Amino acid sequence: MIYLYYTKMFMGYNFGPEHPMQPGRLMLTHRLMEEMGLLYSYDVEVLEPWYASERDLALVHRQDYIDAVKAEVANYAFGLGTEDTPVFPGMYDAARIMAGGSIEAAGRLLHEDCGAFNIAGGLHHAFPAKAAGFCIFNDPALAIAVLKRKFQRILYIDIDAHHADGVQAIFYDDPSVLTISIHESGKYLFPGTGFIEEIGSGPGRGYSANIPLPKRSPDRAFLDAFDEIVPALFRWFRPEIVVAQLGADAHYADPLTSLNLTLDGYVALVQRIADLAREHCNGRILALGGGGYNMEVVPLAWTLALQILLGDEVQGDLPAWWVEFIERRTGRPPLSLPDKGLGKGDYSKVEEELEGTIFGLQSILSGIHGSIF
Repeated sequence: MIYLYYTKMFMGYNFGPEHPMQPGRLMLTHRLMEEMGLLYSYDVEVLEPWYASERDLALVHRQDYIDAVKAEVANYAFGLGTEDTPVFPGMYDAARIMAGGSIEAAGRLLHEDCGAFNIAGGLHHAFPAKAAGFCIFNDPALAIAVLKRKFQRILYIDIDAHHADGVQAIFYDDPSVLTISIHESGKYLFPGTGFIEEIGSGPGRGYSANIPLPKRSPDRAFLDAFDEIVPALFRWFRPEIVVAQLGADAHYADPLTSLNLTLDGYVALVQRIADLAREHCNGRILALGGGGYNMEVVPLAWTLALQILLGDEVQGDLPAWWVEFIERRTGRPPLSLPDKGLGKGDYSKVEEELEGTIFGLQSILSGIHGSIF
C-alpha cells in the first residue's frame, strides 16, 4: 500500500508569479497521476493532510523561529523576506500543511509496513531557526523525528540536485540517522556545501555521506556514483526504514541546475532506491518531492516515481490532455520515455573528477567504519 498525500491547499505555498518554485507543479503532478490511472489502484490511497501543530514543528524548529514565521513579516535573522524565501500572506499555514503531510505519512509508517509519498515535501534546506532555499519548515527532518519514536536506524537518501544541507545539519551528530546526498557539487551550486569531508561529528561521525557530482554529469555518472557507494552503505547500516527525497531538478532541462540527468536516469535511480528499501526494510519507505523547476519535467518524474513505488512496470504513455498542454506551452511534443536529451552527454568529461570523489568518500568512510565497500 502507498499512501499519497495531496490537498489543493498545497497551492497556498506560493512565493509569487516570478518565483521558480511554482505550486502548479504539484497540481499538475496530482492530475497526471490521476489521468494515468494510478490513483484508482487498490494499492493507492490518497489522503489529505492537516496542518502541523506548533508542538509538531518544535520537534525540529526553535519556538522563536516558529513565532517569526507565524508573524509573516520579513526577518532576515531568520532567513525570511529574502529573494529565495520571500514572505507572503498565509505563509505560516501553507508551510505547516506541507510539513503536516510528511509528519502524517511518518505516523502511518510507525504502525504499518507500507510506503507513503508526500509530493509537496522534501523541503530540505530549512534549519531549526532559519528559512533558506525556498524552504520554511524542514519536513524531512520533522518526519525523521517522528520515525525515531520507533526506529533506531533511519536512512535518509536525497537525489535532489541541491545538497540536503538542512537535514544533514539537524542530524549531524546522530548515529541513528544516516544521511546520503547525491547532488551537484557545492563548488558550482547553492548551498555551496555537501563535500565528501562533511561526514558528521561526535557520535554521528561517519553517518553523513555526500556525493558531489561535477557539472554536466550524465546518467552514467549518477548511476556509477550510486552503485559504488549506496548499496554498501545500506548493507553496513541495515536501515529499518528509508526516507527518500526525490527532487527532479537534476534533469538536464531544469533552469536552476547544471546536471544532465534524463528521465530514464531518474527512473533508474528511484528504482534502485525502491529495490534497496524492499531488500532491507520490507518496503518501508517515505518518499518526498523536493526540487524541480521545469513544469514539463516534474509532474512526469514524480508520476513515474509513484509507479516504481507501487512496483508497477514503468509506463511512459502520456494522456492526450498532457500532450496538448505541453505542446501549447512549449511549442513541441512533451518529454517522455525514452528521454533522448542532453543527459546522454560525454561521461569522459566528468569521469576523472567523479572517480576521485568516489574513491575519496570510500576511503574516508572505510577509515571510520572499516572495510564496508
